[in-house]
Amino acid sequence: MALRCLFTILFLFGFAKSQHFIHPFNHTDLQAAIGDMRAKSYYGFAMLLQMLNGTSQPTRELTFLMPDDKELSASSISIDEVEEFLLKHAIPMPLYFNDLSHFPTGTLVPSGNSSKMIRIHNRGRGDFFVNNAQIVSANVCLNSVIKCHGIDAIIEYDN
Repeated sequence: MALRCLFTILFLFGFAKSQHFIHPFNHTDLQAAIGDMRAKSYYGFAMLLQMLNGTSQPTRELTFLMPDDKELSASSISIDEVEEFLLKHAIPMPLYFNDLSHFPTGTLVPSGNSSKMIRIHNRGRGDFFVNNAQIVSANVCLNSVIKCHGIDAIIEYDN
């Protein structure tokens, strides 16, 4: 198990260094990602990002794992919990689905919340899970350094 975690961390660091297209995150990237989210009907997640209103917006490249509007509307997220919710639905580096698909089942990747890890369940493009949530819409955000994928549930974590 420790070897698998070490492999994951080394892979993530190596992947980050190999990405020559990464540039510093800025407000334009966030707006482009929000536009991509809206274009694919992820209005609720886009709204949560906008609720941060420039005060707590992400300052690094991320991959968002976005529950659909039906799932978001069934949950209760207070204004004080928005940033934490978004970080729990993020990976702290930009990953296309093709990048994610290289992780074997059981791999743990860090979430945007440093105390939470996301477990990968990889059985191919049509059967790829992050914790309890299946990726149902890959590569939604393509017009910024921020990447995002639609998922069918709010991500749950073991305590």
